[in-house]
Amino acid sequence: MQFIPILLLSAIQAYAAPQAGTGAQPTSFTANPDVGPGGDTYKDSDHFRLYSSDQSNAEAVLTMLEAAYSCYVGDLGWTTTGIPYNADPSTVTTLWKENVYAVSDLGSAAGVQKSDPNTGLSWLEIIPSYLADPRITVHEYGHALTYHSRNWVDQVATGAWWETIAQWVADTYITSSLCAKARSNANQPTGESMIELNKVIGDSYQVIVDASPNTGNYYQAWPFLTYLTNNPDNYPGLGSDVVRQLFEQYEKGSNETPLHTLARISTSASVQELVGRYWARMAYVDIGHPIAQDAFLNQRSGLNYANVDLQGEGVYVVKNGRRPQYMGANIIPLTEASDVQVTVASSGVFSATLAIRNTGTGAVRYVAFENGSGSAAIAGDEEASIVVVNTPQTLYQYDGFKLGDEVRQGLDYTVKISGATA
Repeated sequence: MQFIPILLLSAIQAYAAPQAGTGAQPTSFTANPDVGPGGDTYKDSDHFRLYSSDQSNAEAVLTMLEAAYSCYVGDLGWTTTGIPYNADPSTVTTLWKENVYAVSDLGSAAGVQKSDPNTGLSWLEIIPSYLADPRITVHEYGHALTYHSRNWVDQVATGAWWETIAQWVADTYITSSLCAKARSNANQPTGESMIELNKVIGDSYQVIVDASPNTGNYYQAWPFLTYLTNNPDNYPGLGSDVVRQLFEQYEKGSNETPLHTLARISTSASVQELVGRYWARMAYVDIGHPIAQDAFLNQRSGLNYANVDLQGEGVYVVKNGRRPQYMGANIIPLTEASDVQVTVASSGVFSATLAIRNTGTGAVRYVAFENGSGSAAIAGDEEASIVVVNTPQTLYQYDGFKLGDEVRQGLDYTVKISGATA
């Protein structure tokens, strides 16, 4: 899939938003023509108003947006975009529609989300040819949902994660069973995953959410949120509500990273354990997302796994430019694997796992290393990979747009393998 750049403009500003009210909501919200550029040609649905001079696909666009609203606000309980961010929910008597504008020129962007500090409402601007594309419009609506969820606004450490969240919102809407009822009720198709494997796996060594110009992964890092949501390892505290909880349990005004919030949400496993197991499962995209896994199986032969160099017989050293950075990983596929024994040595703190997949059934088993070592018998119908993850004991405070030396410091390690070749 061709990557389409999508910009977040004024969503990250010095505003604060309230918790959503819990009372019954009206079936149809009220339009506010003063939010955004305005216009005379528009079409309404219950929760949206679409301004466009060409109304030929207006019904399709509004139906798609209403399905997204139904999934996230109706089924998953996210804060409605109808409540102004700067209002006391207990005093709100009017809920407002989200204005969506067809805009001919957004520079290099296909869509943006903006906000009005006076009304406390957000609006979307989308290039006309992308209006009916959920990869764009539902992505931008994901920004609106984040904005109206309040606690991430004006928090520098969450900034890069806004794009990660919005991509997760779009992909989940398109593919996930979480939105299946909403899609079905609106006659919306299940689509292909937005997963960009060349980045998320090919550059898995990068900081887990990295917004560096030209090289960052913040648009592609969303499978981590899918892993937390699907919770295939059944960790207490995780599951279908976990992304909403990243907003709800964020310490307002703390400027903490979402990983710090996750440390409170996860009631048994540490963030380091979660990240280590996430990357182990990404060896075969075993994260409860069958559409993404099918894409992996079709594309895996073209992915970059050149993470280590042979140093001596059975001994490998990580390539300097591929050393895992903060919460990043190396995935090392093995060949000619039988009775495998692996030892990883490093002066840094890491998590390591053998991921072993049955090529017939697709089932994957995981062998977590203890004291840097792991072993397993690999059957003839199985394949295996070593996964090494940089999981320091301390969660670092960092800005994804301005990575410091602490999070960019790569993990040096050597790995000794017997019974297989890397």
